[in-house]
Amino acid sequence: MHALQDLFTTDYGIMSVIGIVFMLGMCVFFVRYFLNQMHADEAREKAQSRR
Repeated sequence: MHALQDLFTTDYGIMSVIGIVFMLGMCVFFVRYFLNQMHADEAREKAQSRR
């Protein structure tokens, strides 16, 4: 319980939470970005092969 109190009440704890949230957000962004790019490449290949 003391660790959670330190995490949310001290300046270094809040910076740690911000860092963790930022890294998780980057992870979600990159996964979505790469999946969208893979699907776009697939669609582009299918369109070229139909010609």
